[in-house]
Order: sequence, then C-alpha cells, then structure tokens
Amino acid sequence: MTKSVQQYIRQCLICQSCKSDNSPYSGLLQPLQILKEVWVDVCMDFIEGLPKSFGKDVILVVVDRFSKYAHFAALSHPFTAADVAQVYLNNVFTLHGWLESIVRDRDKVFSSEFWQALFSVQGTNLLMSTSYHPQTDG
Repeated sequence: MTKSVQQYIRQCLICQSCKSDNSPYSGLLQPLQILKEVWVDVCMDFIEGLPKSFGKDVILVVVDRFSKYAHFAALSHPFTAADVAQVYLNNVFTLHGWLESIVRDRDKVFSSEFWQALFSVQGTNLLMSTSYHPQTDG
C-alpha cells in the first residue's frame, strides 16, 4: 500500500504543485519603526560576485530607509569588518553623521564583535533582517 500511495503522489499534478512547508516556525514578525527623518535609519548589504573592475569586485550598498537615497562603495575580496567600517566612515558618516539604527543581514562582517562595538559606542541600534538568502542557503 505504501508503494501505491507514493506512486499516486508522484503522478498527481496537484500533489506535486502543493507542497507543505516543513521549515520550523520562525516566530512573529518584528516590524521596523516608522521613520520621520532622512539619514537616521539605513539598511546595508553587499553585492558580491561581480567581475573585477580596478581591483574591486564587491559593492557595499547603504540605503536611507526614509528617502531611498543610496550610497555605493567599492570593496575587494577578502575584506574585514574594519575595512567595511572604514569605507562606511569615508562614504556615509562624513556626509550624514551617526545613525539611530542600521538594518543589515546576518553577514559575518556585520555580526562581528568589532562592528558591534563600533556602533554600540555611538548608541546606534543594529537590527538584523531575515536570515534567508537563496544565494547562500544550501
């Protein structure tokens, strides 16, 4: 009987297109605060896997969540948390000052102790986005 059920499921188009979600419960969504000013809250991420140009193959993207204005800074692999912090200070901090919060993914650079310490000294909240990234999950 087990084999006949498995065969039926393999041949049924509806059974193949409607799969149940087997992932664990992720908990309640935590909404981000409503913004009132520009360059107070930003989100950051990397664009990787680019062809080399002038020795750089990664772009750090910093987007203001209120105005959607963005800064793009080039980096080269391998880079450290200190390298990213220096690029951030040179390209964003010099123009906009310290932030109230930064939303970023769970990249090892953004979750390093150096990065945490740098922004905790200034009182910036470091908020993490979802951990699901199709490019990196295996």
